[in-house]
Amino acid sequence: MDSFWLFITLAIVMVILFDFTNGFHDASNMVASVIACQAMTPAQSVIIVGGFTFLGPLLGGTAVANTIGKFVQLDDVPPELSLGIVICGLFAATAWNFITWWRGLPSSSSHALVGGLSGAVVMSVGADHVLWGFGQLLEGEITGVTKVLLALFLSPLAGFWVGFILQRITLFLFRAASPLLNRELRGAQWLSTAGLAFAHGANDAQKSMGILTLCLLLSGQIDSFEVPLWVMLLCASAITLGTVLGGWKIVRTLAFAIYKIRPLHALNSQITSGGVVFMASLIGAPVSTTHVVSSSIMGIGASERPKAVRWKKAKEIAVTWLLTIPGSALVAMFAYGLLALLRMV
Repeated sequence: MDSFWLFITLAIVMVILFDFTNGFHDASNMVASVIACQAMTPAQSVIIVGGFTFLGPLLGGTAVANTIGKFVQLDDVPPELSLGIVICGLFAATAWNFITWWRGLPSSSSHALVGGLSGAVVMSVGADHVLWGFGQLLEGEITGVTKVLLALFLSPLAGFWVGFILQRITLFLFRAASPLLNRELRGAQWLSTAGLAFAHGANDAQKSMGILTLCLLLSGQIDSFEVPLWVMLLCASAITLGTVLGGWKIVRTLAFAIYKIRPLHALNSQITSGGVVFMASLIGAPVSTTHVVSSSIMGIGASERPKAVRWKKAKEIAVTWLLTIPGSALVAMFAYGLLALLRMV
């Protein structure tokens, strides 16, 4: 196998690994609340989440894939070098996912991917090959890295405040309800969890779809940026497998370490998170399900009993969020430097 086909193979393998760790890492975001309030058993939650995560990328369109696949511009870079750059970015994002899972910290696969790809591109061919989008923003167009960063910044705020308001509304509506209502709320979580899983698949798997389509375009396997059906199926399968196997280390953080979750909190968090993530998918904005779920739990807790929210843990999560892009960018730069030292790129 010559080096060209080796790089294509490595790129596909790295996309699958990133997609798998994305699902593995984010599984806990979707099952933490239902397990915490005993709405489902772990086995039941995995079946529901896995099934609807698979359907998300197949039925959710390709708007997010288009955004992710076009914020780095490598058309004028030799195919082997461009594939090597993407491989380094994917390696950094995958490594960051694994490290934060190992530490039990909810972090963003989206942040890691953006940081990894940007770092690898800047290190190899220069910052002018990244579509930053700052100039376009002044002209009223939101694109490139600017669109990604705005989505990643605004979505947790939306999760917090939608969760805050929804919790206040439902507390008012159910103010005279008996404890028997909890059984109905647990039952409703079968639908809300399915909706959140579908939204997660529709947004997160599309990031891998976009990167794999970019690799195919850079290597000359396709003529235009259109996501093939087999790419959709491959990425949907990889993220679903990761979700089913699940990163259970983070369940404890989201289920117990931020706020003590009861059935109403869990339902409101799932409705909030699913709605925010799905709306972002429709407009092509890549967001972090981890960020949105975590912030929705914080908003719900702040709405009910602010002093009961463990803000210290929330601060720890926020620091991880801030470190993800520069951290994964540095890992990608190191990976590219190593390949260059070995004269593989």
